[in-house]
Order: sequence, then structure tokens, then C-alpha cells
Amino acid sequence: MGLKIRQASQLKGKVLLPGDKSLSHRALILAALAEGISRIENCLVAGVTEAMIECLRAMCVDVKIEGEAEGPVVVIGGRKLRGLIAPEEPLSCDGSATTMRLLAGVMVGQSFPSVLDGNQGLRMRPMERIVGPLRAKGARIETTNGNAPLMFLPCRLQSSEHILPVASAQVKSALLLAGLYSDGPTTVVEPYPSRDHTERLLSSLGVPLERRKDGQGRHVVAISADGFTLPAMNLRLPSDPSSAAFLVVAGLLTPDSEIELPDLCLNPGRTGLLDVIQSMTADLEVSTGPDRNGEPTGTLLVRSAALKSASVCGATVTRMIDEFPVLAVAATQAQGKTIVRDAEELRYKESDRIKTLAEELSKMGADIQTRPDGFEIQGPVQLKGAVVNGRGDHRIAMSLAVAGLVAQGETVVEGWEIIRESFPQFPEVLKQLGADVEW
Repeated sequence: MGLKIRQASQLKGKVLLPGDKSLSHRALILAALAEGISRIENCLVAGVTEAMIECLRAMCVDVKIEGEAEGPVVVIGGRKLRGLIAPEEPLSCDGSATTMRLLAGVMVGQSFPSVLDGNQGLRMRPMERIVGPLRAKGARIETTNGNAPLMFLPCRLQSSEHILPVASAQVKSALLLAGLYSDGPTTVVEPYPSRDHTERLLSSLGVPLERRKDGQGRHVVAISADGFTLPAMNLRLPSDPSSAAFLVVAGLLTPDSEIELPDLCLNPGRTGLLDVIQSMTADLEVSTGPDRNGEPTGTLLVRSAALKSASVCGATVTRMIDEFPVLAVAATQAQGKTIVRDAEELRYKESDRIKTLAEELSKMGADIQTRPDGFEIQGPVQLKGAVVNGRGDHRIAMSLAVAGLVAQGETVVEGWEIIRESFPQFPEVLKQLGADVEW
């Protein structure tokens, strides 16, 4: 059965969202490599992070999941940097590219051979941009024509400097994790900053890490952790701004709506969509909360608003790379032409998001034209209910559901179950806010 959505007249309420996906991945890894027992509150436990948890368990990391009213608590018995045990079989990352790319930075430092593999969809996603820089550190990695499975052999990692042509949080994070095992410093240079959760969390744990701009204005991160022991951590993760994005756009586009989203991660590397939406004359109020383990937090209040078009390119793309599907939905209701450039990376996500967005939103009447590195959308248009498909991509599926809230008639999202990869409660949350949703 598909996810059925009918045009909404109002959305109102307060929603505590799941813990941030990016932070959950990193906290799980560093807790597994720490000394002692770590406790991670409001950790996301869903498809993508469950893959990470199972990979860690396969290397004899003790991971327990305890229930709590305000989100799961994950308790991890750390094995220290060099205490992981060789897995008996290839480590399955299922469909989680983040799990594979971050774990690659850990597996290169182990004294045993290992394999990272995944489902057919993950096997199609490019891995050379991670593998190449790791090889430059001395890592011994074999790929399958540049894709998974990835095979790791024991090696000695060297001091290294990496100048990335494109800013990438996952490449940078893999290199910094490998830096925990390296003989000497590891330096990563980006043309502009990508999201910096890894640096913030490492710094909060006391890892020797430097961040600065070089003479060309590039973003430089250097880690010197030879001989460092990671301490156990006790932290509560803020809510995921990428999950919040769907409710932000739903609240803006649905008449007479007001949605409160407390305890959001407001890391500047993650607030690109909020900046773009505000430039489109959105009605947003942000109340600043406390910093938590180096991450700024706050509460977001969203009200209905008439939007204008926007142009998105350059560094802003990196700061909202996961939010373009739902931005496209907002653009269908904005006055004027919204233009997205410099976003070719969208073609290498869980689906080719540029192509998929155009095909699925066009079924609902959207005026969308693709380009190699983005798209153009003319608005506003009256969307019409249709049978659409999530195409194996959780963010596409949720974006189509948001489009259904403003479309005339009934929208049916087939393949909606993929939503469980990152936001399992999404249909229930829409219903709680007043949407006419059935599944």
C-alpha cells in the first residue's frame, strides 16, 4: 500500500525530531574507538545508522539500545583505537554510503584485512573520491571498478596533506579518522568549509586538532593524534535539521500553519536551507539554545508564508546538499524561477536526485527543467495529486509527501517505506500536525 496524502488546510504543533543522522554516525564510531563506556542520548536508530551499529557489533563492539521517551539511548563499550576484532564476514553497510565512507577511514588503520560491502544501490555509488586520498596516506585498498566492495589490507599510515578540489564532509571525515592511526599529522584543505561535525566532536574529546584559513582563503583542518586515547563520552544529540527541512517546507506552504521544532542542530554547515528559505521571504523565528559538544542548537518556529524564487550556487550548495529535494517542492510554489547550480553531486546520492525530482514532480504538474549540475523550477503552479514513487530514496519520498500536502486531490507515494532509513516517524508526525495521511 502506498502512502496516501490529501491537500492539507492547516498544520499545527510542536515536534521533537529524531537525533541528527550525521552526528549519530560520528558519535557511534568514536564511542566504539574510545576507552570506557559511552552513553549517547537521542541517537538516531534507523536504517542508515542501524547499518553502522551492526558493522561495529561485527567487530565485537558492545552496543546496547535502551528506550527513552525523548529518543533512544545507545550505550557503547569502547574497544580503544586498536582493539577492534577482525570480522568473520564482509561488513555490510546495507544502503548507507555514510557508513561505508566513514568506516573506510577506520578500517585502513586496522591490523587485520577487512571488506566493506553493501546492497546493490550502494555498490553503484562512487567511492574513488574516498579511496584516492586514503591511498595517498599509504592505505592499501582495492575497489571493484571504483565501487564497493572495498577491500582493506593492513598498512602503515603516513603523515599527509590533502587538497580537495571539492569540499566534502565525508572525504574530510574519513581522512581525519584515518589520522587517528597515522604517524604524524594529517592535513585536509578544502576550497570552503564543508559540514564540520567530525572536527567539533573530536575537539570536544580533546583530540589535538587545528582549524584555520590559509593565505588563499581555503579551509584547513589538521589533526595530530599519534598516541592519543579517545575518552568515553556522555552526550545528548540535537535533532536533525535535514529531517526538520520537510516540516519547515510543509509549514511554509500549508495555509494557517505554525510548527515549532525544538532542540535543532544549528551547525552553520547545516543551515543552508534556512538561509535560502529566509531569502525567499519565509516566516521563520530562530531562538538560540545552548552549545552541546561544540554544536550550536536552537528552536525553530515556522509559519505559513508566500515565497519568492531564489538562486542557489557555490558554497551554499555544500551547506544544504541533502535538502534540495524539498527545496524543489518549495520552488514549485514560489513566485518566479528558482535556479540551482553547482550541485552535480545530487546525481550521485541514493538516486540521481536531479533526474528523479524532475520525473516525479512533473507527474504532479511541476514546471522543472534539468541541467547537468542542477535544475530550474518556474512557480507558482497548482500541483495535482498523482501516483508517484520514492525510487529507493528516502529524501525523494518525503519531499513527494510534502508536495502532496499542497496538491489538489490525492497523492500516493509508492515505495514510501524507504523513509524509515532516516525518519521512521515521518507519517505519524504529519498526522499529529493535522495532515490527512494514510498508510
